[in-house]
Amino acid sequence: MKGELILIIEDEANIAQLDRLYLEREGFAVESAADGKAGLQAIERLRPALVVLDIMLPVMNGLAVCQALRAARNPVPVIMATARDEDIDKILGLELGADDYLTKPYNPRELVARVKAVLRRTASGEDKTGTSGELLRCGDLTLDAERREVHVGANLVPLRTQEFAVLEVLMSHPGVVFDRERLLKLAWGYDFYGQTRTVDVHVAQLRKKLYASQVKIETVPGIGYKLVV
Repeated sequence: MKGELILIIEDEANIAQLDRLYLEREGFAVESAADGKAGLQAIERLRPALVVLDIMLPVMNGLAVCQALRAARNPVPVIMATARDEDIDKILGLELGADDYLTKPYNPRELVARVKAVLRRTASGEDKTGTSGELLRCGDLTLDAERREVHVGANLVPLRTQEFAVLEVLMSHPGVVFDRERLLKLAWGYDFYGQTRTVDVHVAQLRKKLYASQVKIETVPGIGYKLVV
């Protein structure tokens, strides 16, 4: 993992410099771009291991950059940064293919933790749920960890990597309440517990995609989530 190239696409020089400082301390190589168009060109030229992408960029915003990457079938992991704590930005980013997001102002240590976690998942496909690739069933919901497939009845439900990981954790222990910090640890592999809102956004996406299932993800007020039939 050390020595891998991280590209920061950020128009605020002080933020880019601070992120660079913390990432380089951890042994990463770092390059930066100050607008969306230059960022896309840098991705093509440098082929980074991961991109930290601001949403509010000049010339071409971060959502458009992410959309262009995925339309070109570029699988580079993307952590998106948004200055507004609004679900619409986060959901749009995730729907367009971002792997994770951070809300500004964020602690650079959390950025480093998320970069490491995303790279670790991308490189090894590491199973953090303890299911060892087994087939999980709950009501009409089936999760095949080996094939990375989820079905509601006979219908395949396409899930992004992190949505799959969250569902795998919940289906491994139906009825058990998971707080957001524990879900971050198990599904994301984070050692730094900062913003937990990313869990809420992924759960919201899962609920939409699993709307036809008799299995539901229930909110336990003040604690977290559990899977129920």
